[in-house]
Amino acid sequence: MMDILMYLFETYIQSDAELMFDQDELSEELIRAGFHQDDIYKALSWLEQLAALQETEHTPYVNNCAATSMRVYTEQEMIRMDVTCRGFLMYLEQIHVLSSDTREMVIDRIMELDTNEFSLDDLKWIILMVLFNAPGNETAYSQMEELLYGADEEGTIH
Repeated sequence: MMDILMYLFETYIQSDAELMFDQDELSEELIRAGFHQDDIYKALSWLEQLAALQETEHTPYVNNCAATSMRVYTEQEMIRMDVTCRGFLMYLEQIHVLSSDTREMVIDRIMELDTNEFSLDDLKWIILMVLFNAPGNETAYSQMEELLYGADEEGTIH
């Protein structure tokens, strides 16, 4: 399922290509690309749920309690996301790439994945997808892209 999500994100969403709105045509294209029908259905459903998340009302924290509060993860969340993933989420909040709302959207999408294996690289893709789809997070999306793609360029010294 992660492969389909990454394929769709790279092919259509991130590249600003025109996304086909006909789910049947999109499914056919994904089948031609080598993906299985069940996985395609799950991935498309996952994306629909992501779109629905941006329509929900999020209430801002009062008295800046978000700066002094700490996210406590459930047992299922800790099984899915190892300490490295949870630490990365905390880091992104500390540098203001993620807000508490976008963090919760990311965690929600992670928990809805149909997989037993989840890595830090998978987390980064999910974060990009959430930030791209959440209105008002263009700057955070750009910062996340810079963190991911800019890090490769640092190795070269001129």
